[in-house]
Amino acid sequence: MPKYYTRACNFFYGETSKNLIKKKLSLPLCGQTSISFNQIEIFTRYKKKVYSKIIDIKNVKKLPSVIRKKISSDIKKIIAQRKFLQNKNHIIMGVLNMTPDSFSDGGKFNSIKKAFQRIEEMKNSGADIIDIGGESTRPGSKIISEKRELERVKKIIEKFKKKFPKTLLSIDTRKSLVMKFSINNKTDIVNDVSCFKFDPKSFDTIKNKNLWKIVHHMQGTPQNMQINPSYEHVLLDIYDFFEKEIKKLKKTKSNKKIILDPGIGFGKKLKHNLMILNKISLFHSLGFPILLGTSRKKFINQISGKYDTKERVGGTLSSIIFSFSQGIKIFRVHNVEEVKQGLLVFETLLNR
Repeated sequence: MPKYYTRACNFFYGETSKNLIKKKLSLPLCGQTSISFNQIEIFTRYKKKVYSKIIDIKNVKKLPSVIRKKISSDIKKIIAQRKFLQNKNHIIMGVLNMTPDSFSDGGKFNSIKKAFQRIEEMKNSGADIIDIGGESTRPGSKIISEKRELERVKKIIEKFKKKFPKTLLSIDTRKSLVMKFSINNKTDIVNDVSCFKFDPKSFDTIKNKNLWKIVHHMQGTPQNMQINPSYEHVLLDIYDFFEKEIKKLKKTKSNKKIILDPGIGFGKKLKHNLMILNKISLFHSLGFPILLGTSRKKFINQISGKYDTKERVGGTLSSIIFSFSQGIKIFRVHNVEEVKQGLLVFETLLNR
């Protein structure tokens, strides 16, 4: 039986968008009138083949009834507001790695004093969320014990909300022991790159807690994910994965507090990352906010070649701006100040 997927496309911005919405010529993306769309791309997956076509939203009513019902349901999710955003134009998640071996900044902030200085710096630079991790999940990284991981982040987690009560706290971990400790210390978000599969106890730890859960896609494990990742159709395969995990979480309490992360660089080749970024607006049809983590990733080097730089700020920012133009609003980054500046300038130009 064919399966259908809906991607919003052909976007409008600023006053143009607002005027088109008033005239009912376009639809608001995720409930925000500053960006809207008047076309959709319909993917059809049937017998391991994928077909797609782009139609105007006014022509949805002309579709066969079976397809029309699914597409209409998707469009309702695409235009619905995302409560997590709280009317913000964008949200920046600043990365704090309490590790000696993270791919980009391992060892730079793994003391209590340096960590709190870094948090203060990121908060003042525009970070809305601080994502704290005590284990590297870069390609080829080694697994550490849950006790060792907890020891790395324990003091920061304990004191975080006392020092920064208005900043959202995210714990980047695959271990239930670290999750439990963080939840007991008022963490707002659990960010598990294994999507609660690495530790058999992790799903039960978070399932009925009133906090945000990030549904993160990764093919394989950090130890083997980049050996030879393959997909039938990376965009639709990730969509299907999200759909399955959302159904599982919807059976629990606090089932609306879900954020989706397609996992750029986690079990993906360059061609996979580019396809995800090029058509990332597909995931709006699942009805949840989308988080993007492209900061300093290898694909930037693969594109830029000899023009690569240590922090890859240019490549990071261009991928963020491109995704923002498709309605993505949450970005996990290392260079908070530069990304904040870039987004503010881009938003201003876009909304003129």
